[in-house]
Amino acid sequence: MTMDMWIQFLGWMALVNGVILIAGTLVLWVARDWVMDIHTAMMGVDRMDLPVLYFSYLANFKIAWIVLNLVPYLVLRVAM
Repeated sequence: MTMDMWIQFLGWMALVNGVILIAGTLVLWVARDWVMDIHTAMMGVDRMDLPVLYFSYLANFKIAWIVLNLVPYLVLRVAM
């Protein structure tokens, strides 16, 4: 693969994962009660523990997105 292909791949990967992160955040923000009902029924997790788990999920996803998607794309974009 050429460097231009890597830059394009990382750019699309950053975009797709960024949209997934934003969509997940919006769903948890707008439809929190509905999502909590589903997760309580499916997993048997106490409803009081879910906000902490959601925050942890979004924080870890955002860190992974920045480290694994955004930074490599920006480094290659600036370097080329």
